[in-house]
Amino acid sequence: MSITNPATSTASPFQQRSLQTVWHPCTQMKAHETFPLVPIVRGEGVWLYDADGNGYLDAIGSWWVNLFGHTNPKINAAIKDQLDKIEHVMLAGFTHEPVIELSERLKAITPGNLGHCFYASDGASATEIALKMSFHYWQLAGKTGKTQFVSLQNDYHGETLGSLSVTDVAIFKKTYAPLLRPCTHVMTPDWRYANEGETAENYALRAAAALEEHLAKHHAETAALIIEPLIQGAMGMGMYHPVYLERAREICDQYQVHLIADEIAVGFGRTGTMFACNQANMTPDFLCLAKGLSGGYLPLSVVLTTDTVYQQFYDDSSAHAFLHSHTHTGNALACRAALAVLDIFERGNVLETNRTKAKYLNDAAVALSAHPKVRDFRNCGMIWAFEVDTEIEQFSQKFFQAGLKQKLLLRPLGKTVYFMPPYIITEEEIDLLINGTLHILDTL
Repeated sequence: MSITNPATSTASPFQQRSLQTVWHPCTQMKAHETFPLVPIVRGEGVWLYDADGNGYLDAIGSWWVNLFGHTNPKINAAIKDQLDKIEHVMLAGFTHEPVIELSERLKAITPGNLGHCFYASDGASATEIALKMSFHYWQLAGKTGKTQFVSLQNDYHGETLGSLSVTDVAIFKKTYAPLLRPCTHVMTPDWRYANEGETAENYALRAAAALEEHLAKHHAETAALIIEPLIQGAMGMGMYHPVYLERAREICDQYQVHLIADEIAVGFGRTGTMFACNQANMTPDFLCLAKGLSGGYLPLSVVLTTDTVYQQFYDDSSAHAFLHSHTHTGNALACRAALAVLDIFERGNVLETNRTKAKYLNDAAVALSAHPKVRDFRNCGMIWAFEVDTEIEQFSQKFFQAGLKQKLLLRPLGKTVYFMPPYIITEEEIDLLINGTLHILDTL
């Protein structure tokens, strides 16, 4: 299709309008001359429907955000109720019931003593907040040399300049390198990099030893270590043993370095526990949450931190405060959506039900994991991933297009295919997902 001459395009008017006015994220727009946009007009449960009435099983949770399905009646009702009260009020000098209740409930369910909530609108903004807050803390504490950050090889933390500085994904980072702060990326604990015969746990311990070696030399200038707990998302759903989190906490404590846990993608049950940090009985200094926080409904993120950090900023001087703001911080509608999400968790036995569904999917996927084109089939909670052994050019796009023909929304990361479906997926829908994926592998 041609977006410069829509009169001769084969795209629908709906698609043409979008191509002429909307600059889509993470997209080479010229690619849509070959791969048309999918015009979605409604959603229900795990399904998305296009303008022609075709349904697609949302196997990736609409970029990892959707936990309980599209147009979920309980979340819908909460937002509608809030609309008749207050949609938004600035959180500087004002407050409201939804943001208070959400903060109280997050404090109650998050690990350890995380009791102070600072809100924003998206994951990258949460990363920025945690980085700035850590840096500022050390400045106020008189350790002004602690200005650097450490992250893991292959980590992804967002694409604003601060978050991109601690990201290690070349396709996002290379172009903007002159704008970014330096960051050290230490050895990843992702077990795909283990030596032959080396267990995931032993490899994670070896990676932790590399972290300790670095901080032993550089702790005086290091403000914080930031990590994606258990699963490194954007670089192909790399998974690692929770012993790394346990050791990272001990090492950071030893060398007086903050630990930032970026659970933007994996919080709220994705790894099988409410938070990934729970699997190591570990409390970070900063916990970043977004995506599933509002069930995929409205932009909302939050950074939770300890009273130790909070008290460092508590002072008579305004200059001593954490002077950071977002216009829609603590938006009332988004907070009500998040409260509805927490209600579903509390009343729906979600984590136990997810374990049953994960077992069903793993059993159903035996043929998929044994497929001759599949490597490193892996699972953690409600996330599955595998690599495809292929030399097909534009593999991700072609797999995506083939998936649509099987009624599946799948968007591989390079040659990594992954599943992150809404938790409400049924056994029948799981069968459709597995069988459709097998068909794509056999025919692509």
